[in-house]
Formats: sequence, structure tokens, C-alpha cells
Amino acid sequence: MEEKKEKGNFWLTVATFIVNKRKAFLVLFAIACIYCAACMNKVSVNQDITKYLPADSETRIGLTLMDEQFMTYGSARIMVSNITWQDADALVEKLEAVEGVKEVAFDDSADHYNGTNALFDVTFDGTEEDEISKDAKQAVKELLSDYDTYISTSVGAEEEQTESLNNDMNLILVLAVVIIVVVLLISTKAYMEIPVLLITFGVAALLNKGTNYLMGTISSVTDSISVVLQLALAIDYAIIFCDRFMEEHETMDAESAIKVALSKAIPEISSSSLTTISGMVAMMFMHFRLGYDMGIVLVKAIIFSLISVFFLMPAILMIFAKGIDNTHHKSFVPNISFAGKWANLTRFIVPPVFVILLCFAAWMSNNCSYLYDVNSVPAARESETRIAKHKIEDEFGVSNQIAILVPKGDYESEKKVLKEFETLDYVNTVTGLANVSINDDYVLTDKIAPRAFSELTDLDIEIVRVLYMAYAYDQGQNGPIFTGIDEYKVPIIDMFLFLYDQYEEGYVTLDADMDEKLTDLYNTLHDAQLQLQGEDYSRLVLTVSVPTEGDEAYAAMDDIRNICAKYYNKSDVILVGDCTSNHDLMSSFATDNIIISVLTALFVMIILLFTFQSAGLPILLVLTIQGSIWINFSVPTLTGGSVFFIAYLIVSAIQMGATIDYAIVISSRYMVLKKQMPIHEAIIETINQAFPTIFTSGSILTGAGFLIGQIASDATVASIGIALGRGTLISIILVLFVLPQILLLGDIIIEKTALTISLPQATRRDVSGRMIVNGRVKGYIQGEIDAEIKGSFSGSMQASFESRLPIGGKETELVMEQEGLTQPGEQDAKKEDSDEEQNEQL
Repeated sequence: MEEKKEKGNFWLTVATFIVNKRKAFLVLFAIACIYCAACMNKVSVNQDITKYLPADSETRIGLTLMDEQFMTYGSARIMVSNITWQDADALVEKLEAVEGVKEVAFDDSADHYNGTNALFDVTFDGTEEDEISKDAKQAVKELLSDYDTYISTSVGAEEEQTESLNNDMNLILVLAVVIIVVVLLISTKAYMEIPVLLITFGVAALLNKGTNYLMGTISSVTDSISVVLQLALAIDYAIIFCDRFMEEHETMDAESAIKVALSKAIPEISSSSLTTISGMVAMMFMHFRLGYDMGIVLVKAIIFSLISVFFLMPAILMIFAKGIDNTHHKSFVPNISFAGKWANLTRFIVPPVFVILLCFAAWMSNNCSYLYDVNSVPAARESETRIAKHKIEDEFGVSNQIAILVPKGDYESEKKVLKEFETLDYVNTVTGLANVSINDDYVLTDKIAPRAFSELTDLDIEIVRVLYMAYAYDQGQNGPIFTGIDEYKVPIIDMFLFLYDQYEEGYVTLDADMDEKLTDLYNTLHDAQLQLQGEDYSRLVLTVSVPTEGDEAYAAMDDIRNICAKYYNKSDVILVGDCTSNHDLMSSFATDNIIISVLTALFVMIILLFTFQSAGLPILLVLTIQGSIWINFSVPTLTGGSVFFIAYLIVSAIQMGATIDYAIVISSRYMVLKKQMPIHEAIIETINQAFPTIFTSGSILTGAGFLIGQIASDATVASIGIALGRGTLISIILVLFVLPQILLLGDIIIEKTALTISLPQATRRDVSGRMIVNGRVKGYIQGEIDAEIKGSFSGSMQASFESRLPIGGKETELVMEQEGLTQPGEQDAKKEDSDEEQNEQL
């Protein structure tokens, strides 16, 4: 009971309340879990990475306009291997007969038949998101099930990728739990600690995943990877609390131990979580909004982990307390004194070598090759769609489409632009209203007079003249009506559509044959109009044989812009496609890279500044972890590989925010131990004490990262996993084998940059007899006292005497009056002080 009273602070009061009300908290968590389990299926998941582009980016503007003003039919490139041309040609009719298939393009050119491989370009009746297109795709797969078939399409791809990724992540989660259990078996002190930790984490993960629907829509990357990252990042909090409980339980009963352990763990865990949260918050400032999407979900994950540890875990510990008592075992994590001895031996060698390595790694990382097209990112396992895409491209080359939006109505300029596009070597096909042929003589946008239109449609010339006059009147062009309609020319597509409108309204009467001919022609023209002409823009579509990213692709975009600039204002022309999307991502990355690097380091340094009360130590710690980030991303440069830009941004934020905790563990223990022993002994003891924590947390995060990288079929998720696993491993190595030497060599810097803040410092003394006390005293004086006092006291005293830093502040004065004796450094008790002097001392 005396121990409880001494620790009777605010956090102990909070901890006592939580433990006493644990049954109520269990009920609340049970209700929350049921609710979140029911809401998990409500989460809307987005697979389209372009939706996270900045709203003012060209690609985002163009995609929005195309969604609003144009019809884009779903399509598929279907390759059938080991087939003759005759058999392939016979398949065309069967494919066209499938319900939902609009048209099938196939001929005997090298574009469609190569060796024994046939390529069919299939267009569906709906968009890539319409059920009719998805059903047609499935029907085509069943039709070709007996053939060696590869289908590359975005129709239904979201559902397939989501299902595949969910299966991957379920496997990853199971394997991650296995790794965690193995690690905990090695590092914990009782076997029954493990279910306590797993239950706590499982509830936190369920709460986070079940509340994702409140975000509206989240990305597939965030949805799939957040659970594993939450597990790897936040399980430390439960381990810290559990370790505290085991320490306190050695001298207390379970309930008292939980209360005291929780009172100590709440501020410790909360401060530890701040660095991790700061990394996630930095991601939320990215222009590429996938960072915000993932950042806010992971911040929410960490908060739910903290809530579960603080409010649920005490109840779970009480339930499993007897089991924990009965399953004790020794920790199998060894001491690594050799690392401390190595630090002492190399303290003058390793830091300068690390500085050189740091500069080299920064340069190599800066020269790393980044990828912006997810289809270019290598993955240990590839999805069926990616395999099909690569097979088709190997046989028939890349099919890269670029859409150009230009102001509507200027058919002459469109025609000239399209003709110039056709002269470019890398352009395979060019499509626009101005080059869609009606027959050998005319294209849709050609302007013709009434006589030519009459011959083209077999309509009576008098009827056509009336139509032309009605069209001129409708357009507010009255001149031709009076000056002569026969010379008035109108674009063919406009006149056909006007004719059909008049026919529909009953102003024009046609015989059955003409009615059928006009209806068929209208359907063709209207279909072309839906795809190529919107309310404000016309769409020109190019198929080019250049990569979707890189200098060649961006040079082609410049060529296209320069041609359009001859006929339109440059600001009125919008390019949309994989090339432009990747270019926008590259532009966004340049800014986001700076934002992530600066904000993450800044947030972490501010937190460390208040944690260690030193200006020098935060810089040393941040440089160590920043060095691990640079080394991590210099590896692809050294091996001739590339890094997906999303992986760099996300992993650099997570690596700084999470693995800085390892450096904090080493540094905080060293700062305490060096006051108790020589620094060469302190660093050895520091590493031995910190290693279990770093081993547990680091091995879990490293293992989870590599599992994701090797198992996930989604290239984005896999690239994040590989970079995270490699980066965590590098951080562990630097923290254990480089940071100790930096602390030893930089000890003088740490001391010189310590902040001189006036802080209370207690001096313990045992005195008895009659004395004068001037200042604050806290302790037991035949009963507890904690007050600002001035006066005499007769009796025995065991108390803490407060002094203030820096030197020059007022100390608590203790003047002995018994037999003229004084404590060393104290004033003579018999000295006569005036009231004014005593007031000054107060």
C-alpha cells in the first residue's frame, strides 16, 4: 500500500479507473467489434491509381472531361496461340456472335497474325465497368477455353485484382502471425503472453478495418496493406505494456501490477507512437493523394492500437494472469556484448566511414531510376492479367493509346492535325471524326452541298434543299436561304444527324428501304459521335509504338503538343493516356519527395528535441535513419534496378517514422546509464538492454515487408513490401553497429547542446533534530509533507529537496540548529537573518 501511495499520480489514477472498470470496457469493445465486423464489407475500394492525381493535373482534368462528355467502350486484346490463320479467321464470327461484343478486328496483317499467334481486338457494347461488358468477357473466355488464350483488358480487372490481392494478403497475414508467434516465443517470458498480444492486436485491426468505410473510398493498396503494416508498426505498444506488467508482477499481485504498469506505459507508449504518427502525417501532405489515403488510415490504425492497448489489454491480462504465472520461461534473446565492445574499439573509425558512406548513399539514391507505370514494376508473382499483357506485347508490340482533346467544331483544323499525326513514324493508327470514311470519296466532316448530299443518300433533291434551308434557319444562318441554298455546304455528320432528328419528329417521311438505311447510318454516326465528339471537345485517338514512360514517350508527347499548337491554343489542348499519367506522376513525385523528406525529418526532430532536451542528439539520430533510407534506395541503383515511386515515398516516411524508435531506445538507455557508469561500460549495457526490443520489433517489420514483397501479386503492394523489409533491416544494422559509435564520439556534442531549462531536481537527505527549512520539501516528516514552507521543524525528516537548473537558481535551504552542527554546504544555523533576507531566499 505504501508503494501505491508513493506512485499516486495522475496516470496511476487513470490506470486504476481503467482496471476497475475493465468489465465495462470489455462490453464496449465487444459491441464495437460486432459493429466493425458488420461494416467491413461496406468499404468501397478503388483500383484506379489515377484518381489520386492532383485535381489540377492534366491527366485528372482530361479523365474527368472524358467521363462527362464521351463514351468509352470497354475493349480487350485477346491472343490465341498455336492456331492457324484459317482457324483464327473462323473464330471471328463466333466471337462477334457473343452477346455484348460490339465488334472484332482481325485480318491477315502482321498486326493481327504473327507466327502461330492470332490477335483479336474486341470491343464490347458497354464501358469497362458495365455488367454487359463483364458478362461478354466471361463468355469469350468460356468460348476460347479450349485454346491457348491470353486476355489483356481492363474490363472487370478491378474485381479480379481485388480478389487476387485479398487472397494474397490473407496468406501474408497468416504467415506474418506465424513469424510474430515465433519471435514472441523467443523474446517473451511466458507463453501465455502471446495470446494476450494477439487478441489485443486482432481487436485493433478489426476496429481499424471496420471503420474504413467512414472514409468513403480507400485505395486497394491501402486496403490490402494496412492490416499487415498496423501489425508490424503497432505491436510494440502491446509488448511494452506486457513487459512492464511482468516487471511489476514480480513484487505485486496481478491487479496491482497491471495498474502500476499501465500508469508507466501510457506516457511511454504515447510518446513512442508520436514518431510513427509523424511519418504517417507527413504522407498526408503529398500532392499525390494516395499518400493522404494511406497516411490517414495508418494514423487511425495506430490510434486504435493505442486504444486497444490502454483500455482492452488490462482486462485481457487479468483474464490470462494465472496462465501467465504458470507458463513462465526464460527469454531466449541473447546478450550481444560483442556489439558494445566493437563500438568501443571502433568509435573513432566507424563514424567517419559512415559519413563517407552517407554521402555516397545520398548520391546513389538521388540517381535511382524511378518507375511511374505500375505495369513496368517487376513483381515476384504476377497476376494473370499482367502475364497476358506481357505475352501479347512480346508477340505484337506495345499498344499505347493517347487521347487528345481539342475544342469542338473546327473540322478543318482536326483534319489537318490528323494528317500531320499520320506522318509520325511511331504512330500506328489515328482516329477522329475528320478521318472516319463514309465511302471512297467522303469522310464524316467533309462539307457538301445539297446536290452531293442528295446523291449520297438517294433522297430527292427538293427534299434535301428544304432540309438544308431548315438547317440554315436552325443555325441562325439566314443568308443562304435568300442567296441560294445550292451553294450552301454543311458537314456530312451534322446534316445526317439533323435529318434523323427531323425524321424522328415527323417532318420527313421515308419509305421502308430508306427508313432502314437511314436508321443504320444514324446508329453508326451516332456511335462515332458518342466516342469522338463531346459537348465542348472533340477527341482524337492515337495508337503509338512508344513506351508508356521515359524520354522517348515524353518526346512523343512534345511532338503531339507542337502539332496541335499550330491549329489550337496550347492551353486548350489536353492529352490523356498512360504517357501523360506517368508524366504527371513524375512531376508530382518531385514535389512530394521534398515534402516527405523535410516534414518527416522535421516532425521527428521536434519530438526528439522535447524528448531528450538536446539539440545535437536529434540530429545524430535523424541522420542515422536518413542514412538507412538513402542506403535502402541506393541498392537498386547499384544492382541496375528501378524503384516504383510510390514505394519510395511511402517507405521513406514509414522507415523514418517507425525505425527511429530503435535509435530512441538505444539513445535513451545510453543517456541514463552513462550517469551511472563509465561510457564504455554504458554502451555495452545499453545494447544488451535495447537488443530484445529492437529484435522483436525489427524482425516483425522486416519479416512482414519481405513476405508482402514475395507473395503479393499486385506490383504496387509488392514493391512497398520489398523496400520496407530491406529498409528496416538496414536500420537495425545501423542502429546496432553504427549509432553506438556515433553516440560515443558525439557525447561531447550531446552534452554541449543540452537545453538549459529550469527543471526540478530532487536531492535525498536523511536528517534529524531541530532545523530551519526555507523552500519546498516533499517526503515523510512523521507523516507525509509536500509544501512550500519556511520555518523550524523539530523531529526526524526523510524527504526530497528541490533545486533548480542551471546553476544560479535557488536551492532549498536546510539549516541545522542542534548543537551548532550544519550539513556540508549549508548555512550556519545560528546566523541571524533579517526578515528581508529570508524573503529573498523564498
